[in-house]
This record gives sequence, C-alpha cells and structure tokens, in this order.
Amino acid sequence: MKLDRRSFLVTSAGTAAVAASGLMGAPWIRRAQAAEFSYKVGTDLPASHPLNVRIQQATDAIKKETDGRMEIRVFANNQLGGDPDMFAQLRAGALEFFTLSGANALSSLVPKTAITGTGFAFKNYDQVFGALDGELGAHLRGLITKAGLVVQDKVWDNGFRQITTSSKAIATPADLQGLKIRVPPGRLWISLFRALNSAPTSISFNEVYSSLQTKVVEGQENALAVVDTAKLYEVQKYCSMTSHMWDGFWFLGNRTAWEKLPASVRDITSKHLNAYAMLQRQDVAQLNASLQKTLESKGLQFNAPDVASFRDVLQKSGFYAEQKKFFGDEEWALLEKVTGKLA
Repeated sequence: MKLDRRSFLVTSAGTAAVAASGLMGAPWIRRAQAAEFSYKVGTDLPASHPLNVRIQQATDAIKKETDGRMEIRVFANNQLGGDPDMFAQLRAGALEFFTLSGANALSSLVPKTAITGTGFAFKNYDQVFGALDGELGAHLRGLITKAGLVVQDKVWDNGFRQITTSSKAIATPADLQGLKIRVPPGRLWISLFRALNSAPTSISFNEVYSSLQTKVVEGQENALAVVDTAKLYEVQKYCSMTSHMWDGFWFLGNRTAWEKLPASVRDITSKHLNAYAMLQRQDVAQLNASLQKTLESKGLQFNAPDVASFRDVLQKSGFYAEQKKFFGDEEWALLEKVTGKLA
C-alpha cells in the first residue's frame, strides 16, 4: 500500500495530537493492555458455590481498582488438582493463591490450624467467628505466616458439616458404628470418626461423587452448600444434621509472588479479598437457611440427632483430652475461651 506525503502528514499530526492530549496513557487504554501481574487462585469447590462467586467478584474489583495491573484468574472445582496437589503448587510458586481448610492439607504444614475443626466444639456462628476474627484467629495467622505463607485476615465460610449416607439415617452415635464414611485428608477427621467408632476413609473431594456412587464408601460429611452444588443428593439418601464440625477456608498466598506486588496493589488485593469474604459468610448463612427444603425436594431425607450424645461419647473416649494434648495448652485455652469447657 502506498502512503503519499499528505496522508503521512495527516496521520502524524493525529498521532501527535493524541499523544499531546495524554490519551495514550489514559486508564482505559492501559486496561486494554495485558495485566502487569497475572496470578491464579485454585479452589476445590464447584464454580457455583458462594466461595467462588464472591472470589470472582473480588478479583473483578481488584482488577478495576488497579487499572488492570492485577489480574487473578479463578480455577474452581479442582481444575488444578486435588487439595494436596494445589497446596504443593502454592508452596512451589506454580500457584499464587489457594483457599484451604485449616483442618485439611494446611494442617500438614501448620498442624495447629486444625483446631478450628475440633468435633462438636462450636455451637453456633457467633462462637465460630468470635474465635476466628478474634484471638484464636490472630494466633493461627501468625503460625501460618511463620510457616512461610501469606494469609489474608478473614476466613471464608464453608459452613457446619453434616453427615449424609446411602444406607441409614444417623440418629445416635451407635448408628456410626462401622460406617464407611469419606473424610477429607486430615488427622482431625480420622481421629473424630474413629472416636465415634466409624470407619473413616480419606478421599480427595474430586473423587467423592464417584466413590459414593460405586459404594466405595456409604457416606460423607460436608456443609449443605457443598451437598447441593456437588449434587451429592443424587448418590445419598439421608442427611443427619449433626453440625459436628465447622469448616472454613484460609485464603493463602505464595510469599514470593505476594512480595513481587507493589505495596499499593497488595493493599487493594487484601482489601477486596477480606471484604468479599465477609459477604460470602452472609451468603452461606442465607443459603443454609433455605437449603434443607431445596434438598428435600431433590429426595434427601433429613433428621435432627441429639448432638449432646455425640459430645458425651467424645468426652468419655478421651477425644478432647487427646486434642488438647496435641494442640497445646495455649491454643486450647483460646478455643475454650469462646466455646466453653470441652476437656
């Protein structure tokens, strides 16, 4: 294509005018360019779960406020592997962010984070977040930081966990006798269900549905939001509202990746992640209030066991005394400061 002198002068003049006006450096032009920092966050829950919905909203807000400099892509539903795999990626720097339960793979590095999952410890959400937003949470974040990870201030909610089965409803501790139940990889789950005389089997979440479908295990335990979004009601018949364990997710970061970010970008990232964590807590509470009816309409049969009887079994079996010894006097005192006497 030929460019005559007149066309060249017109084009040059137009370019100079744009440059002089400052539009070339305008935010809307900068945002059209590739992000300066392109990070990933992995989760093990379905994309429709409130955790992933709110994380996506947080990452959108972060990208907007940083003028496109910081982009975080969300990989839900174990797209990057199971929890142990993603945790290894996080520590190695192949994954920049990861949401992980303190009682799950995180406890392999920081064992005391599992204390928040102590069986039948918390009676309600006021106790849960009184502990996690208070002294116990601050103490655990300190331990996570010392282990070389970055952790955001606010814990994301996974809810109180309930037991589902294909064979029978769980009404009393005796109903757990010998029950083959799937639990996440984690010492605390194994200890809890062994103390209740069942047969726990550790299976990664991405294999739970198929394990229930093929009867490798008879039951599993999870929050209702997970039972719904993962469609576990298709392969389970009963749901017993034991609320035996509260579970939540720490929002973790690879330290090297985090320290590469300018301070202003780190501040914006933390601000939105923590703000949306608070909104996600409300989502889960509202969702749980309506989920029983939703799941009943899908064929799941509910019952309400006597929770006190399970706690009695754990006390008599020495479960709480064992956990106190494992976690230590300082951590146990911070827990009981909110829950009341357990051991």
